[in-house]
Amino acid sequence: MIPTEVPTLTGRLVVLREWCDADAPLIASVASDPLIPLITSVPSSGLPDDIAAYLHRQRRRPIDGTGLSFAITDLRTTRAIGSIGLWTRDYDRGRLSIGYWVAKEFRHQGRAQDALATLTRWAAMLPGVGRLQLFVEPWNEGSWRIAEACGFMREGLLRQWQQVGGRRRDMWVYSLIPDPDDLP
Repeated sequence: MIPTEVPTLTGRLVVLREWCDADAPLIASVASDPLIPLITSVPSSGLPDDIAAYLHRQRRRPIDGTGLSFAITDLRTTRAIGSIGLWTRDYDRGRLSIGYWVAKEFRHQGRAQDALATLTRWAAMLPGVGRLQLFVEPWNEGSWRIAEACGFMREGLLRQWQQVGGRRRDMWVYSLIPDPDDLP
């Protein structure tokens, strides 16, 4: 059963926790990122009301049954640096999807990989989960390298899979079949 509250999960470099109002500066900082607002529900406006609505939506996801949205925070500073979500639409079929982003200034430091590994270990232990999956645009080498480092296997190219910024985009589909003995 998926929890109705976001748990706090601790990795080697990051802590995954529920979003809070104090995380607004991170959302404001990525509103102008060329990609994050296109592929997520982060508002591109950067306006305080839009940011507050975004944070409210993230906290409502477990209650709405759409998933669990975690702020990725630096273990030492506790500052929010990104987001990782566990999407539960297909939980009744034994499948969960994961999506993540990290603000530009925090990339290439191992934190996104630690966040994915931490969430993967936890999600794989949920009852009935037979498959974890994620989708990555082929050009996003950083993201698919993180997925592969965490044990996800590339299964194939889903042509014209998702609408991104007004265009249909191809996506690599990655999966991890949980085996508690093999998790990162």
